[in-house]
Amino acid sequence: MSVWEIVLGAVVLLISIFLIVICMMQEQKPQNATAALTGASNDSFYDKNRGRTKEARLKKITFIFAVAFFVLILFMDIVMPLIIK
Repeated sequence: MSVWEIVLGAVVLLISIFLIVICMMQEQKPQNATAALTGASNDSFYDKNRGRTKEARLKKITFIFAVAFFVLILFMDIVMPLIIK
């Protein structure tokens, strides 16, 4: 194994652990059957400003790290075999 493989493997491991922790920190949205049938929605101040809350930041961080994880895995699978030869 080359140094690059070890370093990228460690980065993938850290990103995956970070993604798991961030996903566990997020609150689950209630899957209420009554709300689904009646079409209930909450038009509150909290819902209108959801983009500035802790949940919104966690969602953005999750998206960024998921994209980084995906790109890094593709890089390791497609580009690394060509470089190491």
